[in-house]
Amino acid sequence: MVRRSLAGCFAGLLFAKSIVSASGLRFPPGKLRHYCPITAGPSPQVCISFPVPPTKLEARSPHLAHVDGQGLQEVFDALAVMQDNYYDAVNGTWPTSIDWTGAVVETILSGTLSTLTRSLSSKHAAGDAQMKQGENLISSLYAQVVHSFFGQNAVAIKYQAYDDILWVVLGWIEAIKFVRLHAQLDYPGTGHSCKYMARELSQALPSTPWHGFNWFCTFAERAREFWDLATHGWDTLLCGGGMIWNPRLVPYKNAITNELWIAASVAMYEHFPNDTFRETWVASKGFPTTNPVYLAAAVEGYKWLKDVNMTNQRGLYVDGYHIDGNKPNNVKCDVRDEMVYTYNQGVILTGQRGLWDVTGSPWYLEEGHSLIQSVIKATGWDAFRNAPVDDAHAPPPGQLLPPWHGLGRGGILEELCDASGTCSQDSQTFKGIFFHHLTAFCAPVEAVAHGPHFSAEEHAQVQAAHVKTCREYLGWVRHNARAALGTRDQRGRFGMWWGANVFSRLAVSKFTDGIDHVAPNSTDYRNEGTPHDAVWGGSGKWEPGPYKMRLTCQDESTQPARSHRVPDEANRSPEKRDDDSNKSPEKRDDDPNNRGRGRTVETQAGGLALLRAYWELSQERW
Repeated sequence: MVRRSLAGCFAGLLFAKSIVSASGLRFPPGKLRHYCPITAGPSPQVCISFPVPPTKLEARSPHLAHVDGQGLQEVFDALAVMQDNYYDAVNGTWPTSIDWTGAVVETILSGTLSTLTRSLSSKHAAGDAQMKQGENLISSLYAQVVHSFFGQNAVAIKYQAYDDILWVVLGWIEAIKFVRLHAQLDYPGTGHSCKYMARELSQALPSTPWHGFNWFCTFAERAREFWDLATHGWDTLLCGGGMIWNPRLVPYKNAITNELWIAASVAMYEHFPNDTFRETWVASKGFPTTNPVYLAAAVEGYKWLKDVNMTNQRGLYVDGYHIDGNKPNNVKCDVRDEMVYTYNQGVILTGQRGLWDVTGSPWYLEEGHSLIQSVIKATGWDAFRNAPVDDAHAPPPGQLLPPWHGLGRGGILEELCDASGTCSQDSQTFKGIFFHHLTAFCAPVEAVAHGPHFSAEEHAQVQAAHVKTCREYLGWVRHNARAALGTRDQRGRFGMWWGANVFSRLAVSKFTDGIDHVAPNSTDYRNEGTPHDAVWGGSGKWEPGPYKMRLTCQDESTQPARSHRVPDEANRSPEKRDDDSNKSPEKRDDDPNNRGRGRTVETQAGGLALLRAYWELSQERW
């Protein structure tokens, strides 16, 4: 085994002054280095050990190492505001969400439940009363997750785009992860079955699974069903592979659908490794028949995504590829759309982390850290100084705001529609998605199954490098959390533009926000819809927002008449109540976050995901 001191391995991702130049050390996108694997077979004869990098340890300083005593409270407050203001306890839905954003809200809620059970389990030793209180809180919130399963518009989503379908898979996998974690922490030694019960009372009392497992198989079947539906989007005829975004439009292979495919497939393998498929079907999809199908789907998907070249010069994922229809018999992805959205930088992180967990190949982690660093840099954050590159109150001459760096300014993550207040319901969800998947990627590296070729030394090195690198992001995440907290209104609801208060509440437009909204080959279809042109196709137009579908067999006369009833205010969604305590406070004219769609369940979920990311990255279990 060849061991070398690689200054550029993870050290380059740690922003260490002694190693990284002022411009930042970058790795060529998609370049595979021969790191020594920790599992999955014998090590190659020539490989490179993962070096434990030096670190500045800024994350250990008093103002960064620990959130104050209100840290978890801020997370819970964001969660409580989301559920109190937007959740409908009668139907188990977030009625102002649309199908796919509702799936994301459930995902973030389930992820936050995992954070709560980890954080509260350590307090249970204080006494039975506190343990019962914590269990009651967790179970109550979990009941809302369960209720949302039945409120989910599953039939309609089956007929939507493949990315919409895959959000559902990730959502119920997240719920499954919580169920397993909570049972492991608070009910050790009990069963992990959704229908097991011993016949002897003396055996049933200590062994019956936590009641949350009653819904485990239900969640699993929906995840399986929707993953199966998504397989129809995997296409090898065009571009040599990859997922098609929307089967009802001109073929377009975009980053988000393929990232979701990778993340969902590897998650299915992690949780259901024994699922089997017909070999002829596997071969028809172009997957190797020698590997488990879920794992093969994730690995092939990741290989395609890297080979097709979906990243720009900043190291950020662009939106996707069209096939040039002007070329006869063309089947190549050769018209790239350069639009950049925050969520395209997030979902792949869960895929990369999952592929590391199941293959032991460290380069998946390195690629993830490289992407995170690119995102941080694209917000205008100076990693050396742990501060923004630009002065928030001294914009360039002729500009109202600090310079745009590609995904933000002043060190704050920003969608290109944020400052102008023109974000669609889709875009209002994107930043929360990024931080949810950043949290998943930076979760502590768990011990992996020891195979015959497992190297504890290599595993320890990778673990140390991963932990230290993720700690370096804490200052930037904290900067964003502070900014986002400043956008809350009197009801505790987060605004969309986290930089609004930082930049003196300037209400800029698309003409004055400092962003080139007409850049070549960049289509902001997530906010403005697809154009009628030769590239996107002139036969149909896709618009962001609600996708409404009424079943042909639905008879309106069979729906019960409710107009004669006085609504039960206690059970209605708080946003529909008329009591004074829930009336929206008078809107401030100088608040830029009152423009456009204003504050929504999507912006609240985004703030929650951000605060959760900060809390998780700051914990001592690291």
